[in-house]
Amino acid sequence: MLKEILQHKNIILASGSPRRQQFFKDMDIPFSIQLKEIEEVYPNHLKAEEITNYLAELKAKAFEGSLQENDILITSDTIVWLHGNALGKPKDKADAVAMLQKLSNQSHEVITSVCLTSTAKTEVFHCTTQVTFTALSDEAIHYYLDQYQPFDKAGSYGIQDWIGLIGISKIEGSYTNVVGLPTELVYKKLFTYV
Repeated sequence: MLKEILQHKNIILASGSPRRQQFFKDMDIPFSIQLKEIEEVYPNHLKAEEITNYLAELKAKAFEGSLQENDILITSDTIVWLHGNALGKPKDKADAVAMLQKLSNQSHEVITSVCLTSTAKTEVFHCTTQVTFTALSDEAIHYYLDQYQPFDKAGSYGIQDWIGLIGISKIEGSYTNVVGLPTELVYKKLFTYV
């Protein structure tokens, strides 16, 4: 299993997301957490996975010069892509309300890019999942935001939350990708990476 293959490697997860951290625990992959503050800004001409690829690599660049030979750094970024526009984390509650109103009764894409970095090489890959919301009432939107405070999530929602149970009618692709990490793909890539 991957755990045995990685026993001489130091997996560094550069993410404060409790959901991503839990995925690594659930996949039986030993890891440590290291965080570096970066400004998540990207050039305006980038679209869809170009944005998440850029940001995942940008997060990795913050560790340049500090990785040891046995380190494998994992950085990632997730956006919601709706009608040619990226929805990241909301700025405030009003922004979150506006995002969920836009997502209501629509299909959108959730795109996550992952960057694996060692002293020898860097690999970036992405996963796209299509998610369809039913019509969301303003009452449901406000209830969700007040009760679940999803302000750290791209698109202002977590599929694993209440809103995912009552408001999502269809999903095509990886479920874990919508939560924040395409676990099957990451697991497979780590096998080839080492």
